[in-house]
Amino acid sequence: MWETAAVLLSFLPLAVDATVTQASPGLPMVINTWGGVFTAATDTAFLSLRDGNGSALDAVQAGCAACERNQCDGTVGFGGSPDEGCETTLDAMIMDGTTFNVGAVAAIRRVKDAIAVARAVLEHTSHSMLAGDQATTFALEHGFREESLSTDASVAACEAWKKKECEPNFRLDGPRCRAYTRPHPASEHRQVPLLVQRDSDTRPRPSHDTISLVALHAEGHLAAGTSTNGAAHKIPGRVGDGPIAGSGAYVDSDAGGCGATGDGDILMRFLPCYQAVESLRRGMSPADAAADAVRRIVGKYPDVHVGLVVVDGQGRHAGAASGWVFTYAYRGGSMAETSVVTVQPLGKMGL
Repeated sequence: MWETAAVLLSFLPLAVDATVTQASPGLPMVINTWGGVFTAATDTAFLSLRDGNGSALDAVQAGCAACERNQCDGTVGFGGSPDEGCETTLDAMIMDGTTFNVGAVAAIRRVKDAIAVARAVLEHTSHSMLAGDQATTFALEHGFREESLSTDASVAACEAWKKKECEPNFRLDGPRCRAYTRPHPASEHRQVPLLVQRDSDTRPRPSHDTISLVALHAEGHLAAGTSTNGAAHKIPGRVGDGPIAGSGAYVDSDAGGCGATGDGDILMRFLPCYQAVESLRRGMSPADAAADAVRRIVGKYPDVHVGLVVVDGQGRHAGAASGWVFTYAYRGGSMAETSVVTVQPLGKMGL
C-alpha cells in the first residue's frame, strides 16, 4: 500500500495553499480531506460519477469504501487505531444533499464495510444513526459479514502501548493500565498519590485520520460521506465527529458541501461543516466560509488540530486549517488525474 502511495505522490500535481477560492475544474467533481494515500478514494469516486453514471451517493460510497479496503493511512478501515482493549471499531456517515437524508454508524464492531452499512441505514430505515453492537446486528440482518477488525499489527501496536503504561491516553485521571490509587473525597488527610490532570496540550493528537468526501454530480446533486476508525487508544465506546452530520461532513445541493478532519472531540462541539455550508448559502466564498469556521473553533481552543475543505455548487473550492499543514485532494471535469492542495495553518499566515 505504501509503495503505491509513493508512486502516486511522485506524479500528482501539487497546488500550494488554499487561502483564496480555487476555480472549479468542471463537473462532475469529487473533493476530500487528505491528499497522498487518500487519492485512491478521489479517483474511485470520480470515475464512478464520470464513467459509471453513478449518483452522488454512489460516488461517495465507492470512494470511502476504497479507503476502507486500502486501510488508508492506517486510520480508515480495519486494522487501525485500536482502543484501550486493542479492538478496532468504525464510524461512518453518508448524506444526501438534496433530500437531507443521513445514514450513519458509530462504534460499529466486527463489520468492515462501515460506509456501506451507513448507506443501508439511510436507505432501509427512518433513523439517522445506529451504534455499537446494535449497528452490527443491523448489518448482519442486511447480509454483511461479521469478522474481526483487528490485525496482528494492530494488536501488537496496542500491546506495545500498554507496556509503555498507556501513554498518551484520553483519561484525565490517569491510564487504567498503570497502577494508581484514586483520591477519596472523604479522606482528605490520607496519604494518596494524586495524579496531575493534564491540559489539552498533552492529549493525543490526530495524524491523517478521517476521510471526508464530497461528490458533486454533473446535474448539481451533492452528497458527502466519512469513514474512520477513530482515535487510537480511545476509551471503548468513544465516537468522534466523523459520523455526526454537520461536523464530519455536511452537504446541501442548494449551497455546497464541506468535509472536516482533526480533533473530533472538539470539532463536534462546533458543527463546523454545517456552519461552513450555511456561510456559503449567505454568500461567502468557499475560502471565507472555511476560514470563518476554523477561526471560531480556534477562538475557544487555540491549540486545536482541524482541517476543513469547502466546495460550492459550481465546484469552486478552498480549505482552511489550524495546528497542522492540511492537504486535500480533488478531481473534476476533464482532469486526467487527482490534484492535491496544501493548506497552511491560519495562524502561520497571520490570519
